[in-house]
Amino acid sequence: MAINKDVVEKIRTIATRLQSHRVGVLALGMVIGILVAACSGNLTIPNPSTSADGQDSEEEEDDLAGTEEFGLSREELVTSIERIEELIASCMSEAGFEYVANDYNTVRQGMTADQSLPGLSEEEFIEQYGYGISTLYTGLPPQLADVAIPAQIGLGQQNVQIFQNLSPEDQVAYNRTLFGDNEEATLAVALETEDLSRTGGCTRTAIEQVFTAEQLSTSYTNPKDALIEQDPRMVAALAEYAECIQEAGFSYNHEKEIEPDLRDRLYTITEGASVETLSADSKAALTALQSEERALAIASYECESEIIEPVEDQVEEELFADPDQ
Repeated sequence: MAINKDVVEKIRTIATRLQSHRVGVLALGMVIGILVAACSGNLTIPNPSTSADGQDSEEEEDDLAGTEEFGLSREELVTSIERIEELIASCMSEAGFEYVANDYNTVRQGMTADQSLPGLSEEEFIEQYGYGISTLYTGLPPQLADVAIPAQIGLGQQNVQIFQNLSPEDQVAYNRTLFGDNEEATLAVALETEDLSRTGGCTRTAIEQVFTAEQLSTSYTNPKDALIEQDPRMVAALAEYAECIQEAGFSYNHEKEIEPDLRDRLYTITEGASVETLSADSKAALTALQSEERALAIASYECESEIIEPVEDQVEEELFADPDQ
């Protein structure tokens, strides 16, 4: 199958830059792997993320091959999301439930809705809710959340309405079929966090038909992130970040360790139960975790803004900038 010539040229440019920055054989192998993967699919489908006013809804760098979640190009991510949604709808129908397959834009809105609420800046959200993990936890299905959380947004309004029209008993069966054991592990959330391990039900069944075994692995690392993080400047910045966050009283070596840890600790306290049904001790533990999450998010945000982001932006620009711009 023919490969888009622009994509090939961009990948060659990245490889040339990698050689000039001496990032090593592993990095070059990753880029070659991206090129090989491109051979297996058609990368010439149009970009569906153009908004109604004709403007691209995301940055130009996202159009470069391999810069999206799970090492995908924008086109591959669009195709993967819409194929998964079709498979979820088919799986749910076979189980006797209605589910409307979402388009890319709907799922993408859920992916980008983390650490945001209407009327709040990112800084204000972090100050009030931290990462929005334990602080917004209710134990209720995402379709019944009082605020527009990422899991709810990514399901699409039609599916939220379908769920809300069911009886309480059918709601339980519906979400068990759709999500398995973890109702918060929607497609949008799993993609944004690049962690497919908590998905279940028809969502998991569909994902397994689209993503590779490597991408499904809990040890998966996005090739783009691997390229950036092995740059000597990023290695130094991450070490400095670890010192910064530890000086604030927290024991993390990487900012990517934080959210999975908070989710694990939250589940240890709640085991997925609603807040109203928790014991007094569990409620106290949840309150303590919420306070810690807020303080941790503020500290990490400051350390990231000062130390990691300037270096990451520079390295990413060097590796993935469009040479035609």
